Amino acid sequence: MLLAVDCGNTQTTVGMLGDQGAIIHQWRMATNATDTKDQLHSRLYSYFTMFGMNLSEITHAAIASVVPVLSQEWQALMRSVLDTEPLLIDTQACGGLTIALDNPRELGADRIANAVAAKTRYGAPVIVVDFGTATNIDVVDATGTFVGGAIMPGLMLSAQALFSRAAKLSSVPLIAPRQALGSNTEAAVQSGLILGCTAMVEGLVGRIQTELSERNPGAPRATVVATGGLAKTIAQTTTLFDFVDADLTIYGIYQIWKQHQQH
Repeated sequence: MLLAVDCGNTQTTVGMLGDQGAIIHQWRMATNATDTKDQLHSRLYSYFTMFGMNLSEITHAAIASVVPVLSQEWQALMRSVLDTEPLLIDTQACGGLTIALDNPRELGADRIANAVAAKTRYGAPVIVVDFGTATNIDVVDATGTFVGGAIMPGLMLSAQALFSRAAKLSSVPLIAPRQALGSNTEAAVQSGLILGCTAMVEGLVGRIQTELSERNPGAPRATVVATGGLAKTIAQTTTLFDFVDADLTIYGIYQIWKQHQQH
């Protein structure tokens, strides 16, 4: 079985996948840049024990990480404890994705995995909106080429900045409000954060759709896919998304690993 690790700035998702990319189990944990190989081993062992599984069931591993110091610790864990050489996803190991950027090496592993998964599952052109620490918009055009996107502060980052800098505002639940017009402070903050995020994404995706149609006249409208921890919350407030796919990044890691195995 494949152990897939999506190491983000705030959370790390660990998935066990079987044949055809079926997710057997999946866990989320806080990303801590000071974690050592031994601490990661302890967490992983606990997750497996919880479901009556054994680490010896892992035969392959792949990592998509945006935290370089943790990439090293995960690799060390997999080599010394799991006795397997992990695939580290980057622009060299990218599942054959063509990347048309000014500097392709800048592209993060999570964005590569999302693009590969979206292209595989939904075809091209496709736009992925990933609601993580940052909100990433990634674009694959009608030719199947990664052509760019947009990056903005994530919803949680925006909320934390607001609450830390505005003395009279306290933390509120990040749930979708019924309307934009808030009749009290909590509702007004929820409107600004949730619906404000929705409006930004709708505006940017709309502009990107226009630019894609100008680049490739006659190409179909790009499918829009949402993923990430707050995707379901935002999806309640808009009809923008054709699909909400919580497992997109893990599936992309699997797809890239699978193609790597075939070469």
